Amino acid sequence: MRTQVGIIGAGPAGLLLSRLLALQGIDSVVVENRSREYVEARIRAGILEQGTVDVLTEAGMGERLHREGLEHRGVYLQYPGVRHQLDFPELCGRRVWVYGQTEVVKDLVAAQLAGGPPLHFDVSDVAIEDVDTDSPRIRFTDADGTPQVLECDVVAGTDGFHGPSRAVVAEGTRQQLWERTYPYAWLGILAEAAPATDELIYAWHPDGFALYSMRSPSVSRLYLQVDPAEKIEDWSDDRIWEGLATRFAHEGWEIGTGPVIEKSVLPMRSFVSAPMRRGRLFLAGDAAHIVPPTGAKGLNLAVADVVLLSRALVRLLQEKETDLVDAYSDTALQRVWRATHFSWWMTSMLHTTGDPFDAELQLSQLRRVCTSEAAARELAENYTGLPY
Repeated sequence: MRTQVGIIGAGPAGLLLSRLLALQGIDSVVVENRSREYVEARIRAGILEQGTVDVLTEAGMGERLHREGLEHRGVYLQYPGVRHQLDFPELCGRRVWVYGQTEVVKDLVAAQLAGGPPLHFDVSDVAIEDVDTDSPRIRFTDADGTPQVLECDVVAGTDGFHGPSRAVVAEGTRQQLWERTYPYAWLGILAEAAPATDELIYAWHPDGFALYSMRSPSVSRLYLQVDPAEKIEDWSDDRIWEGLATRFAHEGWEIGTGPVIEKSVLPMRSFVSAPMRRGRLFLAGDAAHIVPPTGAKGLNLAVADVVLLSRALVRLLQEKETDLVDAYSDTALQRVWRATHFSWWMTSMLHTTGDPFDAELQLSQLRRVCTSEAAARELAENYTGLPY
């Protein structure tokens, strides 16, 4: 097979890259080692920045998002005795949307299969070759067991932390790695319970952090801070709801409950690798960086990468200019580090460590954000997404 851009990974980054390139007349082929059913069922992020919504809308992916997504003007910050609302439009002129990553992927897959560029699920034995030349290739075995060779001008690695792309970049560059593993995890649930709040609640409590989010008018998404060693089978539904009720306790408000339809324990870590390029192989999304979920940045960072990369590849392949691809890694990493810092800051402010000194510092920071317009604006600008 022959294409201009071979894309490894059919998550939101790879699918959106293919879509943006197609709109500019650039051919691509997407290969994915999982099934369509698996890809469309992965429970991931749910908060879309203003810029992400704008990109998806301009790419023709906004119809269902605007119909079913939940537009939010802000969040609540809570600590004992206080629940304070941050009004994002008032603070920075932007909003966020609640629309699950699973729904974004479903929309992108449907568009791809309805006359878009080729999309191959259930491939195996993916290997990337000759990325230091102008003619890289991807070898893989398709779903029928037939070996394939995809000749490309460029390869995009949007295949996550464990995919082959990151390793190929590391083998051929002086790659730097930065990692931080956090000493806590999130126990997350999906519940058939109408949200009991109009905005997300980020709650600090002596027992640990809790987050109240939602997926639809009838489904809530809630999280509890737990030890990373916790086993999900040790947490009955009753124990989860009791913990959530304690941490969200606020005068005149009740949490509401319902059947738990999904639950899991999510470890938390930060990871950044540089460069995000080797020759004609470019990384985007989780293949290059991972952030803890507290700042709602993972999916949005992947979209920002793809916007930059699509512009750079259009310039390279149509205008034969290399300036944007040469700047891609450094430019993307500036935003990556800003988002990594914001995610670390939100995580550090809200998750308890058991140290009384840490607790007083966290409460001081929360009081500052809730009483200072400048501090609140800084949070709002980062949360809703900085301009591209």
